Amino acid sequence: MKDSNQVILQEISNLRTKEEQWEPYPWFREMRENRPVEYDAGQDAWSVFSYDAVKKVLFDHELFTNKKTRSLIPIPRTIDTRSNVNMVDPPEHRKRRALLAQAFTPRSLKDWEPRIQEIIDELIAEIEGDDIVDIVDKLAIPLPVTVIADLLGVPSRDRHLIKAWSDILFLPYNMDAYEDIEQQKGKAMQEFGAYLYPIVMEKRANPGDDIISDLTKAELEGETLTDQEVVMSAIGLLGAGNETTTTLLSNLFYCMLIDQPGVYQELRADESLVPKLVEEVLRFRFGATIDRQVAQDTDIFGPPMKKGQVVVAWIGAANRDESQFDHAERFDIHRPGKLQHLTFGAGPHFCLGAPLARLEANMALGAFVKRFSDIKLPGGFNVSEHLTVSITGQSLKSFPIEVKR
Repeated sequence: MKDSNQVILQEISNLRTKEEQWEPYPWFREMRENRPVEYDAGQDAWSVFSYDAVKKVLFDHELFTNKKTRSLIPIPRTIDTRSNVNMVDPPEHRKRRALLAQAFTPRSLKDWEPRIQEIIDELIAEIEGDDIVDIVDKLAIPLPVTVIADLLGVPSRDRHLIKAWSDILFLPYNMDAYEDIEQQKGKAMQEFGAYLYPIVMEKRANPGDDIISDLTKAELEGETLTDQEVVMSAIGLLGAGNETTTTLLSNLFYCMLIDQPGVYQELRADESLVPKLVEEVLRFRFGATIDRQVAQDTDIFGPPMKKGQVVVAWIGAANRDESQFDHAERFDIHRPGKLQHLTFGAGPHFCLGAPLARLEANMALGAFVKRFSDIKLPGGFNVSEHLTVSITGQSLKSFPIEVKR
């Protein structure tokens, strides 16, 4: 039976098949143009689709709070630790975020670039002997989970365990299998915590140069975090730190082969275009959603919203709003000016891991372009056969490509 605290995204959207969930953009456009603010009585939840409305929901914590009693976030919130940055607003949010933010600054990440490059080179070397490569299995999955494990001080040899637990924790809920999914998540959380606890204990006794060691020494409100709070923080970082970056890396290759065939040769001719392509992929093909709770009665978008109701901000729809992006439905790496997409959120809760995700994507694609002269789509490719349910609706579980050295 559905938990009253859980909002089921699948029940709100009009996207029923996996193909529709992979390509939700026609529905996004219909909603932006005809029903930009929509109420779902079954979930007692509002949806907003336009760029301006989504940005307002993300920025204005006085109207739309992150202190939620209901949410669509598919990670069990069994323990609300003081280090949890996801369920609070400023000014408390700033104190908690400061515990984690230092490790993800560009200056700190600069120190990690040689290690990230080493991981990328090892993965690409394994690809070089093959003519057809599953780029999800060989690059998009192992790179981010290995990097975030190294950053946190967790043995990267256990990356398959970490990935398996993360996949379960990020499974979206659905009405048909709600109780089964809930049990899977509880089991994964218990196993993940049991795995990390001795690592945290060891770091507390013998700190190293890693994020878990930093968390064991960090102070909040004059006290150090408990072992359990460090464990919960590490679970959040390990999960979020690999899941979305895997999706980004997978989508990079999909966009180059499906959305704009031939763009790979542009990158070969001018590698300075790599960051532009990464940003356009983030804008164009990322069906992300973020939810908030109405903090006070408001009619800021027209219809009256009541305190306590949920608001779902459809970021994937906002990123294709023609009022913000010219020819928004076109994949174009040559867009003028700075791209103000909302894929990493906006405002105080802007994604901590955004600099790391961008760094990994730019470095991986840059190295790939240098090593391989061309990529092609194998004959008979059918995307439906390569999709799996994910937090964004559907994501690529595999993506075979032909590579030419």
